[in-house]
Amino acid sequence: MILITGATGLVGRGLVQRTMAEALPTRCLLTEPRTHRLPWDGGNPHAPEVVVGAVTDEQAFFRAVTGCHAVIHLENAMWWGRRRDLEQVELEGAKTLAAAARAARVGRIITLSHLGAAPSSAYTLHRVKGEVEHILRHSGVAYTIIRSGLVYSAEDAFINHIASMLRISPAFFLMPGRGETVLHPIYIDDLVEAIYRSLNLIRLVDTTVEIGGPEYVSLRDLMRTVMRVTNMRRILVGMPPYLLRWITGVYSRLLPRSLMTNQWLDILAANRTAPLGNTYDYFGFQPRRFEETLLTYLPQRRHFVASLRGTFRRRPRVA
Repeated sequence: MILITGATGLVGRGLVQRTMAEALPTRCLLTEPRTHRLPWDGGNPHAPEVVVGAVTDEQAFFRAVTGCHAVIHLENAMWWGRRRDLEQVELEGAKTLAAAARAARVGRIITLSHLGAAPSSAYTLHRVKGEVEHILRHSGVAYTIIRSGLVYSAEDAFINHIASMLRISPAFFLMPGRGETVLHPIYIDDLVEAIYRSLNLIRLVDTTVEIGGPEYVSLRDLMRTVMRVTNMRRILVGMPPYLLRWITGVYSRLLPRSLMTNQWLDILAANRTAPLGNTYDYFGFQPRRFEETLLTYLPQRRHFVASLRGTFRRRPRVA
């Protein structure tokens, strides 16, 4: 039995579908509101068992981990743009997980982090991710930390938000800096496959691995790729990142959610890459190429509708 936290999130949904396809006994820890709209067929005989509770609820977490040989910890708040969300969901959740897993004698914790994570980072997202890594490394439980590059999919909150902002902007797009930051995007299915395979890779116990897709891409080239794929031509206007953070702060006070969040800008603050061959070397498969994958879904999306849905989406409640 494995426990998955964050099972209704972007990566979690794909991982649950993967475990169901393999008939792997799975349990999920979900808050009560999330149990009303499960992204999988609850009537499937291989559907995961659901334990109701938040990642900050010690008793619920202990009930969830009891009898599990591994925990895949995916719960996060990285796309909601507020430091207190990161600290409550990620830091407090990691501390609760460490205590519950140790008490329940869990065999291993597998967690998803981000390239550039470090407790000493000047950027909130990477600092919090680094602190979570530190907590789990010293939890007294075996661990595997997978640091991934930028994750993209048909439902992601980065590439799709870029396309949405292009749609609502008639002539230009405000780009952080000069677009020279180098990113290492990885497709959601490839990341899910890597996490799933890590369950059976003993050599990854007590290690931190960094993975990304088969290519590096600068922010400027990424923007041009999205414009080419969606056929939305805009003028790219470089702007100092601190001004974009100020604009983002204003939007976040006026609207439920800003499409460009502070965590969004943290990712673009510096180059975040891993060696190109790591995905194959660690997990034994070649990841998909960026533009070829975008062509399979991005041109068909209704980006204006998606921008409204993303902006006015209600913030999830942790407890």
